[in-house]
Amino acid sequence: MSTIVNQQNSRRSFLRTTSEAAAASALLGAVAPWAYAGEDNTVRVALVGCGGRGTGAAANAMASKNGPVKLVAMADVFEDRLERSYVGLNNAASQPRTKGSADGWVGGFHAEQIDVPPERRFLGFDAFKKAIDCLRPSDVVILTTPVAFRGIHFAYAIERGVNVFMEKPLTVDGPTTRRMLQLAEQSQRKDLKVGVGLMCRHCDARWELYDRIQSGEIGEIMMMRTYRQQGPAGFTGPRPAEMTEFLWQIRRYLSFMWASGGLFQDYVAHNVDECCWMKNAWPVKAQGSGARLYRVEQVDQNFDHYDVEYTFADGAKLFLQARNMVGCHNEFASYAHGTKGSAVISTHMHTPAQCRIYKSSDFAKENLTWAFPQPEPNPYVLEWDALLAAIRNDTPYNEVKRGAEASLVTAMARRAVHTGQIVTFEEMLNCKEEFAPGLENLTMDSPAPVKARPDGTYPTPMPGLQRKREY
Repeated sequence: MSTIVNQQNSRRSFLRTTSEAAAASALLGAVAPWAYAGEDNTVRVALVGCGGRGTGAAANAMASKNGPVKLVAMADVFEDRLERSYVGLNNAASQPRTKGSADGWVGGFHAEQIDVPPERRFLGFDAFKKAIDCLRPSDVVILTTPVAFRGIHFAYAIERGVNVFMEKPLTVDGPTTRRMLQLAEQSQRKDLKVGVGLMCRHCDARWELYDRIQSGEIGEIMMMRTYRQQGPAGFTGPRPAEMTEFLWQIRRYLSFMWASGGLFQDYVAHNVDECCWMKNAWPVKAQGSGARLYRVEQVDQNFDHYDVEYTFADGAKLFLQARNMVGCHNEFASYAHGTKGSAVISTHMHTPAQCRIYKSSDFAKENLTWAFPQPEPNPYVLEWDALLAAIRNDTPYNEVKRGAEASLVTAMARRAVHTGQIVTFEEMLNCKEEFAPGLENLTMDSPAPVKARPDGTYPTPMPGLQRKREY
């Protein structure tokens, strides 16, 4: 049975609420100190997971209009990544906002917002606890490690009463999704504010498109299409001798199912989520196909391509094509087709979306009936504006349930392709296969969750031959 997407606000009420929250923040800041933040109104942030996404998220937080925000702690298992992030943020400070190499933007904040001396740069598998312990109630921890560790880190943040920003995806299989949904309830009972990095849900253009679709401008949605077709990514060769197997798999997390759910789980998360949002429903089942082709020198677990058919409760379809191959047609976009017309949900990458509506399925200029005006506000920034406004005004804000369900829907398609079977939403939610049980007990010296075969390759899916497990 499908789970309907919970849309508490239309775009207009969402923007009104956010604007009112920001105004209230400014007013309260002028008349009284922040009770939740000690003697000043600064929200302190700790970064757990210092790769490109984490660095970008920290920059977005410090550049938010709902500051002041200060970065006070950092944690990772790799010293070089932590130091690269620290140096990169300092170099970006006091610079104009520019598109960075990672998701999101850099710049637009100041050097004094970075207060992370060596004693607050933590390394190791327990580093996340030390970083979170630097925070006060109603500060924020950014969780951007490989998704395998998301639930462990989130649970500790809940225990410590700290607000959270988590990168997508949140889960990779049935057991981790069930636990994440339980954590969502715990965080709500504590009234913690939790943002999830499906930032397309904060895109003004997509909100306007959503309102128009829900009001019937393209009629009843019958079919949607989404594409992430590009060159190779997440593929890896043999492990270098100087690195342990476990740390190598964490370093190359997109190459291994246990660490990331695989490249597919990570790369198509926004595509799937934005389409389901426009449909205002989760699909009830998925089927698909995929394969590894001519990558004999690569040893990772990923397929080269995935072709998926999702079915919704009313029979509508969502077709997903993902491909990572050299020399092929590239496309990164989403479309919706209704009984009265069609819509462009996203044009290229995640921003700008350049949402449009046409009076037919032919996207010719003469059929255009609406287009969101350009330029668009950046959703990577807007998601932080909304989270910080909720913290400052103590308004309900928790995106975990929706984020977990979006992750499950992506995993449902991945499992359908890997096993060669039809997989329903309920089957995926109740599936017992867990890629990496017991991660909370791992140390730097632990064995890797997946072992290389004698030839140096790793187990890969075998659709039809292996129906009960993905690898």
